[in-house]
Amino acid sequence: MRTRLVMAGLVLLLTPADPARSQAIEPVCPSPHDRTVAITFDDLPYTRAGDAGGQELAAVARATNEAILAGLAVRNVPAIGFVVERRVQALGEIGQALLEPWNTGQFELGNHSANHPDSNTLDVDAFRREVIDGEATIRPMVEKAGRTLRFFRFPYNHLGDTDQRREAFERVLGERGYHLAGSTIDTSDYVFDAAYERALARSDTAMVRRIEDAYIDYSRVEIAYYADLNRKVLGCEPPGILLLHANRINAATIDRILGLFRSTGYRFVSLEEAQAHPAYRQPPRFATKFGPMWGYRWARERDLKVNGSKEEEPPAWVTRYSDPDAPL
Repeated sequence: MRTRLVMAGLVLLLTPADPARSQAIEPVCPSPHDRTVAITFDDLPYTRAGDAGGQELAAVARATNEAILAGLAVRNVPAIGFVVERRVQALGEIGQALLEPWNTGQFELGNHSANHPDSNTLDVDAFRREVIDGEATIRPMVEKAGRTLRFFRFPYNHLGDTDQRREAFERVLGERGYHLAGSTIDTSDYVFDAAYERALARSDTAMVRRIEDAYIDYSRVEIAYYADLNRKVLGCEPPGILLLHANRINAATIDRILGLFRSTGYRFVSLEEAQAHPAYRQPPRFATKFGPMWGYRWARERDLKVNGSKEEEPPAWVTRYSDPDAPL
């Protein structure tokens, strides 16, 4: 969302502030390639697990995972799901069971921490504990399947608000054998999902459909926006990494989301293949307390000023409706 970017100071024009430094950065696109994108989901097994309880939540979590996985499988799309251990435990016995299909075939599990904290509030020991405790369920699962737990994604995309904290966190991840998972496309799905949940609770079918359509329209705009941003910053379009959440609006629209990429010539790849591209050779070196997508981070590292006001926000009516206390 644009608000995160403006607060991070990533504004003005896309022109080099320091030409000498910009020219010193090696090109990241040594040869032309087709358009590719990796699909990733945060907050497995279900984004609202731990925020509410009961058998109904378990049933919703199961239906959400089944719909997302079925939508991916029918198009043979690889994907990775980043797990929050607290959400696994909140669902009881079904929590781990919902992760099993993500640990087979073209799917993969990643670590998203134990409790989904803001890493900007953690010292290195607390962060290490979040990483290790976040492995409680998934590491035994992954290793039993003969696989490797390879990727960690920071909650809120907060990589560290100071160079000291960021570098310390990177060392912890290296000690545990992790690669940092990137993210280059944000659809603000959590805003739409909050509105979606409100409409579902009211059994307002017309509003449910309206929110789904608005989400697809906004996602189409954001996919194009971030592709253009990355081309301007890097001189080419590197593999995209779409950040979604394990929620009901994505379960309902996954086929349409994937269709947006197919219709514009994208090929789906794993996160591993996407991050083999030279653009991802090193994690971002820009320390910020915010969580911008990597295109903005790449721009800052190259002393390029980006006009973040050109990125659209979700429709105002969706944002208003997403507030459960707002009048209807």
